Amino acid sequence: MDLFTEKNIKPMLISEMTEPFNDPDWIYELKLDGIRCIAYLDNNHKKTVLRNKRNINLLPKVPELTEIFKNVNERCILDGELIILKNGVPDFFEIQRRALTSNIFKIQLSYEKHPASFVAYDILYLKDKELLDLPLLERKSLLSKAVIESPSIAVSRYIAEKGIELFEVAKAQELEGVIAKKKDSKYYLDKRTKDWIKFKFLADKDFVVCGYIMKERGISSLILGQYQGDKLVYQGHVTMGVRHGDLKNFETIPSSPFDITPPGNENAIWLKPKHVCVVNYMPNDKGILRQPVLKGFRDDKDPLDCQV
Repeated sequence: MDLFTEKNIKPMLISEMTEPFNDPDWIYELKLDGIRCIAYLDNNHKKTVLRNKRNINLLPKVPELTEIFKNVNERCILDGELIILKNGVPDFFEIQRRALTSNIFKIQLSYEKHPASFVAYDILYLKDKELLDLPLLERKSLLSKAVIESPSIAVSRYIAEKGIELFEVAKAQELEGVIAKKKDSKYYLDKRTKDWIKFKFLADKDFVVCGYIMKERGISSLILGQYQGDKLVYQGHVTMGVRHGDLKNFETIPSSPFDITPPGNENAIWLKPKHVCVVNYMPNDKGILRQPVLKGFRDDKDPLDCQV
């Protein structure tokens, strides 16, 4: 089946975080704080399709990007990131809030104030031809020729060899981090390889939201879980600030979803485990969340994919 016709791509995944390094066989680009997205752009039939990692259509959430098909020379498939800039840097909370909004009027208000854009960092298909087996630098060259940049769509820049230096620049600008990629890496659909590696200041993990405990001044402490196979395992708490909204739309259940619930959760309000959140924390070698901070909620990951 043709990749463009099928429109069911699961993107290549980024490997675990490592310390920054320099290597002439690698290139380095900024890690953008947004939503991973596959763009199917057809300038002949005047059509834009944007799908997240779960193949959910995102264009209704970012209608301002409907016409980015005009910014490509040929029919193509691009891998990239949907972002919203605030104060010149990507704001994860804003793009996630947009993704979780279904109210058309609120979406319109949002894009008038903070328009989204798509940043492409790979090209997987061009003019009826799959490009997955081409080396990364060849794909990058084709990408730069295929896209006509505008405020709505851009091509990710990269540098060769100097990963440590780029990481220090990103850190100084309070950006999320850096992605390192082997120059000759092929594109493997739905696979995680060590050809792509991330450098980040804070580690992050995805957790299933299993319940919450009300604290003072209306603050909630979210109860987190991850799956071990098909069994939900308790993983701790993270404070939910007012910036992330409330939990009124989350479905409650009468008892704990864990087989074993640790003490200290007697006053919990339990939730159906169908929502996923992202938590930033300081890395450590003890397997616990140190100084956890709720980054936001996401709907592009299935709860069962949050594995221990």
